[in-house]
Amino acid sequence: MAEPFSLLLTVYAGDRTDYVREAFRSAVDAQTRRPEQVVLVQDGPVPSDLGVCLDEVRAGSPVEVTFVCLERNGGLGVALDHGLEASRHDVVARMDADDIAMPQRFAVQLPVIEDGADLVGAGMLEFGSDRGDIVGRRTPVSDPGDIARYARLHDPFNHPTVVYRRRAVVAAGGYGDLPLMEDYWLFARMIATGATMVNLTEPLVYYRVGDGAYERRGGVALLRAELRLQRELLRGGFTTRAQYFRNVSVRGGYRLTPAWIRRPLYRRFVAPRGVRDAPAEAARER
Repeated sequence: MAEPFSLLLTVYAGDRTDYVREAFRSAVDAQTRRPEQVVLVQDGPVPSDLGVCLDEVRAGSPVEVTFVCLERNGGLGVALDHGLEASRHDVVARMDADDIAMPQRFAVQLPVIEDGADLVGAGMLEFGSDRGDIVGRRTPVSDPGDIARYARLHDPFNHPTVVYRRRAVVAAGGYGDLPLMEDYWLFARMIATGATMVNLTEPLVYYRVGDGAYERRGGVALLRAELRLQRELLRGGFTTRAQYFRNVSVRGGYRLTPAWIRRPLYRRFVAPRGVRDAPAEAARER
């Protein structure tokens, strides 16, 4: 039986108006199965042009939009927890404000949730300047045993693709306040609490990887977030002490590598084992 669902989209001051419009339209107007509600969270003050953009997409939306405006920027995890509170439906789909959903995305994912899954992720196509500029493909691990095992070293889900049951997220404690690593930390806790987790290898989202994408995967801030995440995984019993030291070495070391070697390291060691580059004739190094 088809269930109603909410789309959860967060926006902050650094988002571009043209990307927000395209993301919203792709996940609402262009879908073969539309959400019944969009929860649009503004994470802190935004520039005037972005504010106008948000007013326009709300006014032009073919479905109900619940607007949540936070007075200050608290980070993605905090914004998403506020959005979950405003969601009227138990099934919630995530969407990033600079990505593009394929038209069949929800028509493919919702039946998996309705069949009993608590969370379902999918593959993504990485693109550069536009959707014709495909530079890579992220295919997540799909075997249930692999999902749990790989989660001890890396995030087994592509966060911009997930659809989940709100009650399963709440049972795991919500996103919480672990900036830059909130999705991985949530998924680990959901696995630990026995949630049914599914990954579809089919790409259902175009994921934007413009200039600087791999630079943003490193640096001191990411290293600190990584170390905090690994401490939480160990403290919660999700990883062993041996796995903790391995993860700090592999993932922490990766955060400190120069950007020019970060891409191959990401695909080889940090990303889910199922990740593959796009075919050579379609991919271009950036």
